Amino acid sequence: MTGETRVASVEELETGFQRELGTDRWSAAESAYALAVRHRDNGDWDTSREWVNQCLLLLEGFPSDTLEDVATKRMSVGGVQLPAYLHDGVVRDRFGDGA
Repeated sequence: MTGETRVASVEELETGFQRELGTDRWSAAESAYALAVRHRDNGDWDTSREWVNQCLLLLEGFPSDTLEDVATKRMSVGGVQLPAYLHDGVVRDRFGDGA
């Protein structure tokens, strides 16, 4: 989903996440973050929290010692702007400590 201009549906994002989960765990973490944002913005807090937890679980497998380690590879996923850096601190800051 690189270079897209239109907003993907939640279903399209979930399909992309499932595909990425088997091939590129970092992209899957980015997609999980985008799904968390989309569900939060739609007022679906429980599902948003599930995607936050999925994102955090995926991020546990990556080093986070340098900015290069945590730099996102895409600017957006499915029309959802990604932060420049993706790590548990950013996720918890954006979604609260209860994440």
